[in-house]
Amino acid sequence: MPATSPAYSQDAALPYIGRFAPTPSGYLHFGSLLAALASYLDAHHRQGTWLVRIEDLDLPRNKPGAAEHILATLAAFGMHPQGEVWVQSARHLLYQQQIQALIDQGHAYYCDCSRSDLAPYQGIYPGTCRNRNLPPAKDHAVRIRTDNLADGHYSFIDRLQGHYSQHLPSELGDFVIRRRDGIVAYQLAVVMDDIAQGVTDVVRGADLLDSTPRQLHLYALLGARPPRYLHTPLVVRQQGEKLSKRLGSKPLDPALASVTLYQALAALYQAPPAELHGAPPAEQLAWGAAHWDTSRLPITREILQDQLPAV
Repeated sequence: MPATSPAYSQDAALPYIGRFAPTPSGYLHFGSLLAALASYLDAHHRQGTWLVRIEDLDLPRNKPGAAEHILATLAAFGMHPQGEVWVQSARHLLYQQQIQALIDQGHAYYCDCSRSDLAPYQGIYPGTCRNRNLPPAKDHAVRIRTDNLADGHYSFIDRLQGHYSQHLPSELGDFVIRRRDGIVAYQLAVVMDDIAQGVTDVVRGADLLDSTPRQLHLYALLGARPPRYLHTPLVVRQQGEKLSKRLGSKPLDPALASVTLYQALAALYQAPPAELHGAPPAEQLAWGAAHWDTSRLPITREILQDQLPAV
C-alpha cells in the first residue's frame, strides 16, 4: 500500500474539479466565506469546475432551512456552483453498501466500545474489538483497521503547509467510519463523494489537515487516486477559538456582500486594489480569480483575527 500520496504531482492534464462542502448546522459566517472563496478562486484561476456539496449526514446538528440559506448566500456573493448540488443524505444507501463491502473484505469491523471504555486511551483506539468478530447491531460502530498497514505512515505534500505525515496505528488507531448512532462518519462520506464527483483538488481549512491521512488510507482501500490538497489558515480569536457557527459567529449579510467580499480577499492575503472596494461581487471575483496567488498565504495553520491585513 503506498505510504505517500501522489496528489501533489497529479497529472496536470486532468480537468480541475474543486468543491466547497459546508455543513448545514447554521448559516455561513466570515470563516466559512474564506473557505468558500479560497476554493472558488483556486478553481477559477485554473479554469476549472467549482462544485458545492451539502454535507448533512449528522441530522441532529442540521438547522432547518440552513442548506437553502447557504446556497442563497453563496449566490448573493456571486459564487454559483458549476454543476448539480449534491446532498449527502441522499447517498446514505451507497455509504452503507460500501461499509458492508469493507467489512466483507476484512478491512473493517463492528465495535461496541463506549466513550467511557475508550477515555483512558486519550483518542488512540487500542484495538479492543478488532478480533472479536462482533455481529451486526444497531448500536455498534464500524471501524477501519490500521494495524495491517505496511509501515503505518501516510504522508502527503500540502500545496501550502508542505510535508505532513501521520502514523495511523500509533497516533490514532482504527478509526470510525460509522458511528454507534448509525450516522456515517465524515471521513468515509467525503472520500466517496470526492471520488464520485471526480474532485482533483481539495481546498479547505487547516482544521482538517489531521483528517487527511485517514482519507488517504480510505482512498487506497477504495482503489482511487487522491486529490491535491491545500489547507488554508484558520482565522481564530484571541482565545484560540476558530470562527464557527457553534460559537455564535455572526452570519453573513447578503446586503453587505460587496464590502464583505473585499474584506475576505484581503483576509486571504490577496491584496485587492483600493478601487475594487465596493465593486459588485462578480467584478471582485473576476479580479480574484485572475490574480489568485497561493504563495501570498502565510504558511501557518492559524491566524489571529486581529492580525489580518487591514482594509
